[in-house]
Amino acid sequence: MTQSPVHSFDYIVVGAGSAGCVLANRLSAEPGVSVCLVEAGPSDRTLFPAAYIRTPAGIIRLIANPKWNWMHQFARQPDSGDKPIPCPRGRVWGGSSAINGMIYIRGHRSDYDSWATAGNRGWSYDELLPYFHRSEHFEPGPAPYHGQNGELNVACQRSPSKVNTVFYEAAAQMGWRYNSDFNGEEQEGFGAFHVTQINGERCSAARAFLYPALSRPNLTVFSETLTHRVLLDGKRACGVEVSQGDRVFTLKARREVILSAGSINSPQLLLLSGIGPADELARHGIALRHELPGVGHNLQDHQDIVLMYRSDSDLGYGLSPRGVLPLLASPFQYLMARRGPLTSNTVESGAFLRLHPSDAAPQLGLIVAPALKNQPQRLVPVGQGISLHMAVMHPKSRGRVGLHSADPRDKPRVEGNFLSHPDDLHTLVQGFQLVRQLVATDAFAKRLQGELVPGPKVTSTAQIEQWIRENLGTVFHPVGTCKMGNDPMAVVDDQLRVHGLQGLRVADASIMPTLVTGNTNAGAIMIGEKAADLVLGKVPPKQTVLAERQLPALSHCR
Repeated sequence: MTQSPVHSFDYIVVGAGSAGCVLANRLSAEPGVSVCLVEAGPSDRTLFPAAYIRTPAGIIRLIANPKWNWMHQFARQPDSGDKPIPCPRGRVWGGSSAINGMIYIRGHRSDYDSWATAGNRGWSYDELLPYFHRSEHFEPGPAPYHGQNGELNVACQRSPSKVNTVFYEAAAQMGWRYNSDFNGEEQEGFGAFHVTQINGERCSAARAFLYPALSRPNLTVFSETLTHRVLLDGKRACGVEVSQGDRVFTLKARREVILSAGSINSPQLLLLSGIGPADELARHGIALRHELPGVGHNLQDHQDIVLMYRSDSDLGYGLSPRGVLPLLASPFQYLMARRGPLTSNTVESGAFLRLHPSDAAPQLGLIVAPALKNQPQRLVPVGQGISLHMAVMHPKSRGRVGLHSADPRDKPRVEGNFLSHPDDLHTLVQGFQLVRQLVATDAFAKRLQGELVPGPKVTSTAQIEQWIRENLGTVFHPVGTCKMGNDPMAVVDDQLRVHGLQGLRVADASIMPTLVTGNTNAGAIMIGEKAADLVLGKVPPKQTVLAERQLPALSHCR
């Protein structure tokens, strides 16, 4: 490899994902500082991947494509079927916000209040809500709990499939409450998901936050640039070593380095830099620069199962004699009016459910997909059907991120340890049984034509448990591997500074001490917003007093 000259900046942000794009925007808005954003993947502005990223249904070409996806995997574990489980992470401008399902969910009030109760000052729900508001433009209009002046467009889905109406009827027959806004006063209930879309197109973090900042002379973006390690001068971060092809060079940080590489790659970078558990570093011959035992530990994800059912031909999308016509017409609908199946995020509605009235927050998350579960090698599922995902929202199992080697080009070792805590399996069994009760309602029974997966032979609790173990997946929400806190396993403090070091912060979903109730993208964007204020030393925004806001009720997105 060849060496190149050193470049210097005030701030270096590693990772152009959900938090990194926000940081690049907010930091470079200060004219007196220089900002460098480093992304391992390519720009999203060329024809491909732009066409797939902007078209919502293009997710089926992104979710398992190594051109724009790190393609991480959870290692084989005996408790979860002894098979690798996919862990897709975006490797492109926008990061995972460029390849995700676009669902905008913040989580439950108690999620954030528990962080604050654990000693993380400034991280309660009421203190964080203004940061969510700052980012958001809520397209349906002014509403309680929503922002209007942000860059991230949050919208109703334009052409929801017919399965949603049937699901709403079935959920009502189950006695569940309808919820027009999962980000409102109460999260529990069933309804449609709001999505990060604008004019029928994906609104990724890159489109929302990075594009408007690209013309600023104080922002430099390095694409297709792999970060090898953080450089330390004693106990102070002073830059990063990176490469483009076979050219290795140094980027110097006069003020701070901020890792926003995500819950898998941020701990990997710390480990490659000699920051982490001493035994893990010694195992790979990496010199210990700063011992921090919690790096890579505390990994959590929403463990998930999927039941599949044959359905009427017009209930969802799939290749069948009657189902092919809507698919053939969809490109014209999309090109002419940004309507039709191509605007679908493929996970259009769902529910958040408590198992016991005393639960602080919903324990189960249900997602209704208008097609049979898609396989990576198949663009459109064969046959007509629907998929019902059920995930445990607050898992007790904990995994970790480690290294396979000291080579930054090697993927890290990701161990989920899913179902290692018995409560997670018990919760998923209850979720499995709820799905079967749901499809047995009159609303669904007259539209479905039998259970494909797992099928009617799986009935006893033992059979259900075995099937869950063999078919477990996740909802692609890894968090927690650089957790915020003050205990011995915490990696960053409540200012997101790496414990024991200067000039180094982590700002992405890896700092979440525990999982939020729902999708993690909105939370990652919020973390980017708060991190920018922390870096710049700005006073937090004034808390919103909702009782004083005389706003109209939210328009429904049914």
